[in-house]
Amino acid sequence: MTTQEEQTRSGLRFPTGFAFGAATSAYQIEGAVAEDGRGTSIWDTFTKTPGRVLNGHHGDVAMDHYHRFKEDVAIMADLGLTAYRFSVSWPRIQPTGSGAVNQKGLDFYRRLTDELLRHGIDPWLTLYHWDLPQALEDQGGWPNRDTAYRFAEYASAVHEALKDHVHTFSTVNEPWCAAFLGYASGEHAPGRREPQNAIRGAHHLNLAHGLAVQAMGARRVGGCVNLYAVTPATDSEADLDAARRIDGLQNRFFLDALLTGQYPQDVLDDLGMDPEVIQPGDMKTIGSPIDVLLVNYYSRFTVSGAPGGRASAAAAPTDSASPWVGSEHVSFVNGGRPVTAMGWEIDEGGLVEILTRVARDYPPIPMVVSENGAAFDDVLVDGRIHDRERQAYVEAHLGACKEAIEAGVPLEGYFAWSLMDNFEWAWGYGKRFGLVHVDFETQERLLKDSALWYSEIIRQNRRHEPTDS
Repeated sequence: MTTQEEQTRSGLRFPTGFAFGAATSAYQIEGAVAEDGRGTSIWDTFTKTPGRVLNGHHGDVAMDHYHRFKEDVAIMADLGLTAYRFSVSWPRIQPTGSGAVNQKGLDFYRRLTDELLRHGIDPWLTLYHWDLPQALEDQGGWPNRDTAYRFAEYASAVHEALKDHVHTFSTVNEPWCAAFLGYASGEHAPGRREPQNAIRGAHHLNLAHGLAVQAMGARRVGGCVNLYAVTPATDSEADLDAARRIDGLQNRFFLDALLTGQYPQDVLDDLGMDPEVIQPGDMKTIGSPIDVLLVNYYSRFTVSGAPGGRASAAAAPTDSASPWVGSEHVSFVNGGRPVTAMGWEIDEGGLVEILTRVARDYPPIPMVVSENGAAFDDVLVDGRIHDRERQAYVEAHLGACKEAIEAGVPLEGYFAWSLMDNFEWAWGYGKRFGLVHVDFETQERLLKDSALWYSEIIRQNRRHEPTDS
């Protein structure tokens, strides 16, 4: 038995067909921002604005995945991944966000998906991971209702081109982030601080999801939400209300819309949402049936509505406002748990909590954990990275997935965030989430211990799956 086998917990057994994957996004890894007809995205503009990203970092080259995708797919195959979740760059397909498609852009994703399929890796395609074409932002961005209709046209074009290559399409990654970090706090592109426009943007992102689901027709399609377990700091009335508010805006606003075709009334009241934003037929469109729910999970929130609450260690890296429109008074407090290098508290029990909650409180829907991972301060020693903290994090959260399945949750897969170290938004290249270490100067890839451990978990599970013979 190898050392890695000895270190791998044999109890992490999953049902036959469970997807073991890793995830990335286009702007964070592709680079090649001015090649083969790609247009400008809001992140291209945002990163070139002084003070927006730590150290002035940008994604012009990123991990150079656009040129190195075959090498990266070979790494995935060596790890034994059965699935890979990636996003398509909208400005690579439609440089101005509408009109004719850029064939060279589509061809890249055909080459990528062909390469994945040749290695037996199932492509999971995300249509939008925050890289809105700058031309659409110039016309108002997500607060402009027309952007949702442009997204549906883009989704249809990508679907038509890749439907024979891709088993599962998902629409908008983490609409909460795109709306409230992009248009309320200003921490993310396009960097606007306009709370009412953030609300409009959130609705239009949901509408874009529904319109895209309808445009793509019968192919397996999912929606993607980032969920948090939310705990009141005490049982005081103020803290209980704070938990209701944050759970409402982070979780229920999106879950209710996608899975029931309604917004929770208390959240609409908290937001002071203009009723004219929601036009007749919108909610039915948003609630269009989907085939799978993609759940991104990282941490738990502990919140207080009392004045003077202790601020959480998880702060924005640059100057920003509150993303919590209508609930700016809520404090995020330290729950006393260990934290990652992002200051995010580690709580795998929260993953069990949210998965079982969705299974209990909403219409039946298959689920996958589509992002889960942690940044730590990796140290290269003698050509190896012994990232035991990350390995422990992934192991604990895989254990939570197993617990949720045993509780009856229809969970079909797990995608580690991220396949490789990459551009971490406003943090630039200062935070590393990858299973694979990347030297940002040479682009050399190196498997961390966590990657070797994850590979062994996959190998042990696949060894126990029945064969076709």
